Amino acid sequence: MAAGDEERDGVRLTNLDQELFPGSGVSKRDLIDYLEAVRDRLVPVLADRPLSVVRVLRGQDQFMQKNLPKYTPSWVPRTRVWAEASHREVTYGLCNDRRTLLWFGNQRAVEYHPALMQAGRRSPTHLIMDLDPPEGGGFGLAVAAARLVRQVLADVGMAGAVKTSGAKGVHVFVPLDGAAGVDDVAAATRAVAARAERLDPDLTTTAFIREDRHGKVFLDATRAGGATVVAAYSPRVRPGTPVSFPVGWDALDDARPADFTMARVPGLLGDGDPWAAAMPAPQPLDAGLVTEGRTIPVARVQAMHEGKRRARARRTG
Repeated sequence: MAAGDEERDGVRLTNLDQELFPGSGVSKRDLIDYLEAVRDRLVPVLADRPLSVVRVLRGQDQFMQKNLPKYTPSWVPRTRVWAEASHREVTYGLCNDRRTLLWFGNQRAVEYHPALMQAGRRSPTHLIMDLDPPEGGGFGLAVAAARLVRQVLADVGMAGAVKTSGAKGVHVFVPLDGAAGVDDVAAATRAVAARAERLDPDLTTTAFIREDRHGKVFLDATRAGGATVVAAYSPRVRPGTPVSFPVGWDALDDARPADFTMARVPGLLGDGDPWAAAMPAPQPLDAGLVTEGRTIPVARVQAMHEGKRRARARRTG
């Protein structure tokens, strides 16, 4: 075995002393050690979900991998999903155990983006709001928007948990009882965003087209159906390797995303699992949200048509 290589759980780990990526401040070994440290919290949020990962190979730009490469060991669990957009079947990995997590880590998979549904199921397990502050806007703006979302949920008797995105935004996860299908959850997500926007239209916007947001927090209601969201405890490909980390609602005002890094998180966790502890019990989806959401256009489709309209106007104007 070459210098800097080792084996754990039958997985050969290579080039461990290389820098993970430029500006990361950590080595590939640090990534593997981090994944080992958080595996009892990370694997449960990945298990049985088609997994996309962001990899960073030496000398290359980061890329998101959905389809497992042909050299993937036969023992890595997997599932096949039909991708309507590309009209092909995609073979996703399922990160159900330590050995698989180590294998992904050795592939320089830094970010872990599980699907919203478990393999073979058609019911999303969570309603998710992704709150993205404007360019140059601080984390506090995303926190203020998250509190609006919490109020909308409370008004219909629902509740969620919140985490940093690992970048500058916030994710609100609302666990569901599995009775609602994809279309209903997507509709309800649009309604939550619309209601939050109405509570404070000076702070927030549901405008999908970036130039229409005018310095407001974007209430991204598109995290539904076949979408993915970065997992709690996943590192991000950013300087300092920040981590998407759960924060209690009462602690949000004092939280700083830069405090949650790959180097610091294991010490912050101790023996705890704050994401599991903060997550409410699965709950039924409010029927009123679904009804309202069905009247709201799908953002991506609406933006596509608007983009074409503007392009025509520029050509003829």
